[in-house]
Amino acid sequence: MKLSQAIRDALQALVHLTTQGGSQSVACHVIAEAQGIPDPFLRKVLERLVSTRLLYSLKGPTGGYRLARPAGRITLLEVVEAVEGPIRGRLDFEGTDAKRLGGKLQAVCDRAAEEVRRQYRRVTVADLAGKG
Repeated sequence: MKLSQAIRDALQALVHLTTQGGSQSVACHVIAEAQGIPDPFLRKVLERLVSTRLLYSLKGPTGGYRLARPAGRITLLEVVEAVEGPIRGRLDFEGTDAKRLGGKLQAVCDRAAEEVRRQYRRVTVADLAGKG
């Protein structure tokens, strides 16, 4: 299983916010500089977290981003799905044996995806920040 760069950046930003207290606003450029992430890319990732209600975005001179709830209540699964969409056992299988094998393989892929979801659900941002 490989996590995308966008997921890694989202996790770094959430851990950064957690270590800053979680309830205070931090500007995107401050997070980007501290984590070595390009600001424009991080801004897009953070907006996905805002749209899924994992973060609040505050406007103005003292604005920035802050956790929408305690880090111990934000799971890795929520972050992954906020950034990449739902984890599914997607099978792209073509060829003459696709019908015969497809159903069996799809069932295996579905079970594997559910196991990944279960494991990701067990880990929180607080755990990743060493505060769990």
